[in-house]
Amino acid sequence: MIAAHEGDAVWCPPDIDHWHGATPDAAMTHLVITGSRDGKNVIWKEKVTDTQYQAAASKVEKTMPESDVLAAEKQWIIPIAAFTASGDLRRLERAIEQGLEAGLTVNEIKEIQIHLYAYVGFPRALNGLATFMTLMEARKAAGIEDEMGPAAPLEVAPTSVEAGKAAQTKIVGRPVTGPLSDFAPGVNTSLQRHLFGDLFGRDILDHESRELATLGALSSVEGVAPQLKAHMTIAANVGLTQAQLQDVANVLSAVVGTQEGQRAEQAFDAAF
Repeated sequence: MIAAHEGDAVWCPPDIDHWHGATPDAAMTHLVITGSRDGKNVIWKEKVTDTQYQAAASKVEKTMPESDVLAAEKQWIIPIAAFTASGDLRRLERAIEQGLEAGLTVNEIKEIQIHLYAYVGFPRALNGLATFMTLMEARKAAGIEDEMGPAAPLEVAPTSVEAGKAAQTKIVGRPVTGPLSDFAPGVNTSLQRHLFGDLFGRDILDHESRELATLGALSSVEGVAPQLKAHMTIAANVGLTQAQLQDVANVLSAVVGTQEGQRAEQAFDAAF
């Protein structure tokens, strides 16, 4: 299989039996230019069935690009978050497996799903957790022992607005004010108390990992370019380098999809 991108030209030699088309997560439109010999050009054959396509696709493993700026386990946070956000549970399951193999612990992957409910909602996060739970049951039945890692406390005291505001200011890099907060002050209070106080205050994932998850998720959602740009800046504030943030787009393009990678690239360019 060859992954073609917008603007690519593909040359196929004569007498090569081949097929081309879209994927389950990417549409395709193409223009065919053919030559003629003895009054003949292309022999159009039968369409490829879904069964034939899936058999071929299953043999092609999307691989993580080589990187010397993001550790392997950090890289896999990005597609796990992306597939959770898009609801692509089949690909989420495989990304989780590869994340576990790369060094993520069970509790870290749980925490990614818990974190993401603040960005993509409870339905997506719960579906992600259910997919993970089913996968863990299957791996346990197969005799696979995965590292659990440290667990979060079952009960966490509610964060005060003041503590959450201080955390928000530190993470964002400045006090968060503006017309939207004035228009609906309750939403910023909720962000301060819960998102920045409760979620970012949990110690299973560090702030860098939480921002990688956030960037992966938002890159997989249409219509959130301002928030994606803002989190590029926030990610830099919590310690991710620009080289690491550029790698987010590389990972998305290689493992998730071209469109997701382009969104991350555009957000990076807008932020920096």
